[in-house]
Amino acid sequence: MNERTPKRLKVALAVSVLVNVFLLGAIGGGGYRWYAVERQAAAQPRGLRFAADGLEAEQRRQFLQGLRAARRAAASDVDAARDGRHQVEQLLRQPQFERDALAAALARTREADAAVRARLESSVVDFAATLSPEQRQTLADALVQRGPLRTGQARPAKAAP
Repeated sequence: MNERTPKRLKVALAVSVLVNVFLLGAIGGGGYRWYAVERQAAAQPRGLRFAADGLEAEQRRQFLQGLRAARRAAASDVDAARDGRHQVEQLLRQPQFERDALAAALARTREADAAVRARLESSVVDFAATLSPEQRQTLADALVQRGPLRTGQARPAKAAP
């Protein structure tokens, strides 16, 4: 710039460049963090069936067999819950709102979902009863990291007393 350019313009240009560099860095860093979190989340399978991955092959097989048996035993409850959700959808779409019918359908759906969950949890409890304390610790860690005990926040494992 030449000597005639006002000092204010030079300062404004310098501030503008700094703000733009800051914004580009923030956007780039945020994009990188978002991408890294998405990749990490996609890389780690989640769900109850992965909770026994840290155990020995035979124990993993027993765990999965127990889950399959619980799911088969709960098939009628799964169907009832699915039918209940379909009924809730239909009741919500009706031109005339029926509060009592909707509440009853939601209650039936909730009961069926709870029955399914109870069967699966019972299967996990039965399996956990066959494990040593160290193996139960491994199972608990996996349930926190990948299964239904996952809170979405990383927590350090607590030492056993």
